[in-house]
Order: sequence, then C-alpha cells, then structure tokens
Amino acid sequence: MSSTAVRTRGRFRGGAGLGLVAWLAGIVFFLPIAWMALTSFHSETDAATNPPSWGAPLTLDGYREFFGADGGASPWPALINSTVASVTSTLLVLVLALPAAYALSIRPVKRWTDVLFFFLSTKMLPVVAGLLPIYLFAKNAGMLDNIWLLVILYTSMNLPIAAWMMQSFLSEIPVAVIEAAQIDGARLPTVLARVVAPIALPGIAATALICFIFSWNELLFARVLTGVVAETAPVFLTGFITSQGLFLAKVCAASLVISLPVLAAGFAAQDKLVQGLSLGAVK
Repeated sequence: MSSTAVRTRGRFRGGAGLGLVAWLAGIVFFLPIAWMALTSFHSETDAATNPPSWGAPLTLDGYREFFGADGGASPWPALINSTVASVTSTLLVLVLALPAAYALSIRPVKRWTDVLFFFLSTKMLPVVAGLLPIYLFAKNAGMLDNIWLLVILYTSMNLPIAAWMMQSFLSEIPVAVIEAAQIDGARLPTVLARVVAPIALPGIAATALICFIFSWNELLFARVLTGVVAETAPVFLTGFITSQGLFLAKVCAASLVISLPVLAAGFAAQDKLVQGLSLGAVK
C-alpha cells in the first residue's frame, strides 16, 4: 500500500473519530434537556419517582399549572418583562458597542489594548459585590421594582464584553473599504450604518445573541431589585420551588417554556453565530 493511501486512511479514521467524539458530546449535552422535557409531561407523582419512570403516562398538567389554569399566577407579565429588558438592553448595547469597537479597531485610540483590558476587568468583579451599592442607589432613586432599572443594569453589564467581541470582528474589515466610503463623502454615522454594519453582520449577530442570553438568564439582580411589577421569568420560575409538596414536573415545564426564547433565537441565528465566532480564525 502506498504512503499516500496510508495517510488518506489515517486522516479518514482521525476524522471519523473526531466526528464520533462530537456526536457523543452533543448527546451528553442534550440528554439533560431531553430528560427535562420528558419530565415536564409527567404527573408530579411519576416525576418524583427514583429511578425515573420513563414509561409513565404523559400529561399536560405541569404546563396548565405554569400558565395559571388552576388559579395560579399568570407567567405572561414576567415573560413580557424579560422580553422588554433583554431586547431593549441588547439593542442599546449594540448601538453603544459598535462605535466603541470602531474606535478600538479601525481607528484605534492610544493604548487601546489597555482599554480592552479595562473592559474585561469589569467582568472580574463578582456580581454580588456590587449588589448592595446598586440596591441602595435604586432605593434612594425610587427605582426598585422598575423594569427600566434592569435595562440600565443589563446594558452596563453586557457593554464591555460586547465592545471587546465586536472589536475583534471589526478588525477584520478592510480599511480600504471604509476609506473609499469616506472619499465619497460618507460621514461616520453613514459609514457605521451602511459599510461597517453589513460587513460585520455575523459578528454583530453573535454579540447580540450572547447579550440576549446573558440578559434573559440573569437572576441575582432581578431577584433582589424587583418585586411584583418588574418580576422577570427566572424570578417567576423560582416561585415554583417550595419546601413542601411535589413540584418537579411543574418546574421542568416552566424551565422548558422559559428556555424556548433563547433556544429559538439561537436556532434562528445559528449560521450568523458560527460565522461570527469563527470570524478571523482562518486567514
């Protein structure tokens, strides 16, 4: 057998092995979600059995209880609050991060690497360390249980990582394209909206998706700073966990419903997410 055939067979085996490992990893990550989905269709008694009763009858009681069919609280206000806080903060982050990334990549400022390090350093502080000052500020400002307080917090929390991510995406844009637009008389807002944004769309989509996920899943600030009016979906979910009684099926149903917006956004933007996160990885 020739050396070329041996190398080809070795590459095929290596590729098949990596593919098998990828499939196994995907199954391992998918199993908890599948288990949660199956448990959500069981009764509370069947869901609490140990080991799990895989062949138990299916029912929609968990979803009925989550949506308040039995006289419980409706989840719609919490879902609407999460949507408003996540979508609005993500849009604000993109509007603010795009010019910042432009200044750090295409028109770099002095010591721009120090600026990027400062952005990352803001994520090193434990969130709980800033909880008390923020609570006192919100209390004195009369903004407790206010959804717009969460919008401001989520925007400030996601802006550093968004600027850092978009800087790496925008640095791949050819400067000649921007200079050509400027020669034609385009000003900075036009350059950002009509030249930079379309080229960096995969990176912007990846950044937006990550910021949306971070905002939608945030629990600590929402738990402490909100009450009834601005309650978000994760806070509403914690209300199903009690010290007495069975609640596993209802919690699984609520978790699945609350996870659907994130899963839908990820599925819709999966091609842009892969392009954005791999942008610049291959020269």
